[in-house]
Amino acid sequence: MKKFITAVAASLALCMSVFTWAEVAVIVHPSAGFDSLTEDDIARVFLGKSKSFPGGAQAVPINQNEGSAARDKFNESVCKKNASQYKAYWSQLVFTGKGTPPKDAGDDAAVKALVAANPNMIGYVDASAVDASVKVVFKVP
Repeated sequence: MKKFITAVAASLALCMSVFTWAEVAVIVHPSAGFDSLTEDDIARVFLGKSKSFPGGAQAVPINQNEGSAARDKFNESVCKKNASQYKAYWSQLVFTGKGTPPKDAGDDAAVKALVAANPNMIGYVDASAVDASVKVVFKVP
């Protein structure tokens, strides 16, 4: 009986860890002239509807690679699109000549390095990857 209860508890713990999402942090260069952005501001940049930050500085969005947990959570929470909807959205804009999708930069470390090196970039990483090289302007719980 103890083995059965232990097995059930272990199974539940495993299932719960699969459904637990880490917090995603939207990051910019530390020298950015603002401390926060709204979800709408961020969505507009990542959906190609805006090309600048508040204050007028150019905004260059950077995505993580397709299939990453941070990208999926970001797209669903901020852009309000699942992976296939996001891809279809950008395919239509590219086909009609109305936009260019954000570049895929890699994982947390790659996105953080690019954003830390360029004051115009905006990206997102798992919140646990944030350090002093970047500034958090929004968190997706």
